[in-house]
Amino acid sequence: MWYRLLADAVLVFHFGFIAFAAAGALAVLRWPRLAWLHLPAMAWAAYVMLSGDICPLTPLEIWFRRAGGEGGYERSFIEHYLVPLVYPDAVQGAMGRGLQIALGVGLLLFNAVAYALVWRQRSRPRA
Repeated sequence: MWYRLLADAVLVFHFGFIAFAAAGALAVLRWPRLAWLHLPAMAWAAYVMLSGDICPLTPLEIWFRRAGGEGGYERSFIEHYLVPLVYPDAVQGAMGRGLQIALGVGLLLFNAVAYALVWRQRSRPRA
């Protein structure tokens, strides 16, 4: 039971990390100092997606699940949990690695636009 709770906690943290890495620049618009936390998180997420590597949180969650008697899964967190929510089954098999690269590029582009807005907002003279 404890292992399952730990696995679920890692899963929730992992999802939160991904959400923060993907959209944290929007929070930086309000709290600019948050950029010191968001930029490394975004860089890590982009690295994982563009390199095809696996985030260490995925094997940690799998380890907890297996230690608790559950079956783990062989795919990455994104492939296992997020891709099925966003893309239908037919698209997943056809796109695979290309989809992961597209998500990484999309992450970088979205955040570049958001940080351009932050920069523009910060460099405006205050009235």
